[in-house]
Amino acid sequence: MPLRSLHRTATLPAALAWALAAPLAQGQTPAAPDAAWRRCAALGDDSARLACFDQWAGQQAWQAPAASGTVAARQPAPPSAEASAPTTPPEQEAQASGCRSPRYSNLSRFWELEPGSDCGTFSFRGYRPITASVVASSSVNRQPSSATPDHTPAQATPYRDTEARLQLSVRTKIAQGLLTHSESRGKDSLWFGYTQQSYWQVFTPTLSRPFRNTDHEPEVIYVYPTDAQLPWGWRWRYSGIGVVHQSNGQSLPLSRSWNRAYLMTGMELDNRWVVGARLWKRIPEDASSDDNPGISDTVGRGELSVFWNPNKDHTLGATLRHSLSSTGRGSVRLEWLQTLGTGLGGGKSNLRLHTQLFSGYGDSLVDFNRRRTVFTVGLSLVDF
Repeated sequence: MPLRSLHRTATLPAALAWALAAPLAQGQTPAAPDAAWRRCAALGDDSARLACFDQWAGQQAWQAPAASGTVAARQPAPPSAEASAPTTPPEQEAQASGCRSPRYSNLSRFWELEPGSDCGTFSFRGYRPITASVVASSSVNRQPSSATPDHTPAQATPYRDTEARLQLSVRTKIAQGLLTHSESRGKDSLWFGYTQQSYWQVFTPTLSRPFRNTDHEPEVIYVYPTDAQLPWGWRWRYSGIGVVHQSNGQSLPLSRSWNRAYLMTGMELDNRWVVGARLWKRIPEDASSDDNPGISDTVGRGELSVFWNPNKDHTLGATLRHSLSSTGRGSVRLEWLQTLGTGLGGGKSNLRLHTQLFSGYGDSLVDFNRRRTVFTVGLSLVDF
């Protein structure tokens, strides 16, 4: 063997010992694969470098069992799903599951968009706020009119501008998983909702305190979890379609009713902002049976709502409706809800102080063609 080759062969053990055993000599744990690879690459002799790589590769196979028994043993075990989940006091456990769990966002819990935020079918939940309010208005409709014949009373009724407003609004999920499979991250759902709003002339004893108007609004809603990340941290959460009937259940000349089909969608930013939009189309009726012709040009053809939670106890909201036509009519509604007290088990109360200012058309169905401004203060139950 040539002397030069013999010299290279003799230097291989020393090079390998330096590359692979240097960490152990310094009292350290075996080098990470990336560090050992760099030491082999730093060797200047080609044969030594190649042998170092070969020996390093073979070393990994027999070191693997030792690593799993020593290095891995020194690492803390990964937390289980139960350990990593937020802990909930036992007294709140019943309220913190499914659609009441704080682990999920407001929209996810409201529409039960995920398997974990699901509260099952045929259980009653709140829809719009359930309210009892005192109303002060700029005017009251004492003689509601409509362009359809026989839809205007012969004389006015002496109602007062101050009255009470009661609203009941509930819904139930009647089906789920219609288009999403069981292993999907999102869950679609089919809902039935009902809202009833009544204006009560409780401060008018001379008329025996009648209900001036009561609107009934049943609807069927399909919601699909169209989850997507949007710019600036926003998250698109759902899309949906619905069919709604609204009527006041009165006979002529005060009968009012219409039917709509709508599209809707919503997005949120953390739990601080929620934005929703609806666009609807009136289902045509025969002119002879149309109680309120032109209602789309006054009440509107779509709405945009924005709600902001500056903190856990306050919610500010604005809802804008527009006719989307040259008439430019519609309405704006401003709301402020403040939490009162605490709920069962020390959680967030469902009782709110509800202050609202409305200006425009369609505050009630008999006011579809009458503009007025309404200020209300009362109590609301939401999110149950």
